[in-house]
Amino acid sequence: MARRRFTTAALRYAALGVVSALFVLPLAWMLCVSLKPDAEVLTYPPRFFPHQPTLAAYGAVIRSEHFDFLLYARNTLVILVLSLAGVLLSSSIAAYGFARVAFPGRGVMFGVCLATMMIPFPVIMVPTYMLFQHLGWIGTFKPLWVPAWFGSAFNIFLLRQFFLGIPRELEEAARLDGCSHWGCFWRIMLPLSKPALAVVALFHTLAVWNDLVGPLIYLSHQEQFTLALGLQSLQSKAGDTPWNQLLAAGTLIILPVLLLFLLAQRTFIRGIATTGLKG
Repeated sequence: MARRRFTTAALRYAALGVVSALFVLPLAWMLCVSLKPDAEVLTYPPRFFPHQPTLAAYGAVIRSEHFDFLLYARNTLVILVLSLAGVLLSSSIAAYGFARVAFPGRGVMFGVCLATMMIPFPVIMVPTYMLFQHLGWIGTFKPLWVPAWFGSAFNIFLLRQFFLGIPRELEEAARLDGCSHWGCFWRIMLPLSKPALAVVALFHTLAVWNDLVGPLIYLSHQEQFTLALGLQSLQSKAGDTPWNQLLAAGTLIILPVLLLFLLAQRTFIRGIATTGLKG
């Protein structure tokens, strides 16, 4: 019996190892190519590990006229901070209303909120652009962060599921002490919801960090470019850019979010396990 359990566990971990390798392999390949000198990039047969590792590609990217990494990182962080504050506040307030506040039509409104997730972006892209153009926001960061202050259906659903798992007795005790709905939300629900808020923050950070379509549509000046748009510009404006420099730029872009996940993975996994997203 013990041998059978050992064999089952070994097969399970072997399968997980293979799946993990499939995810890690492209990142490892990107890192290895970014460390190769120009002469090794297109050698045949291709070699996985660089024969003479060098950081020359990173230096070339940082000095490139077509890729101002620090400027693009600053622009991305500005959009991220402004939109993250909005999505956390608005989504948590809406989720609390759907989870705890009884009002007529709550179920219907929540269903409509979820239904908006099925609307593809191309359907609303032109009307949204016309709206922002009428407001005079084209060529600014506002179209990229102001909508976040009106909530997100997915984040509302995720936080609502977490709020439903918090015992009502905590709120009832607070209400007996004279706490209002806002007081219960601010003093009880939010402090207990840190894992779920961390999940929302990480998902939103990834979405903003990797967003190419939004900046491509709304930003018109190169000094406003985000990291994703800057990488696309590096590839299109400098068609002869070596692959090691392109992948070095890609490595610089994904490194911050990768470090963020590694630092917050325990909180992230705990939040996933308690919000109804687990398998």
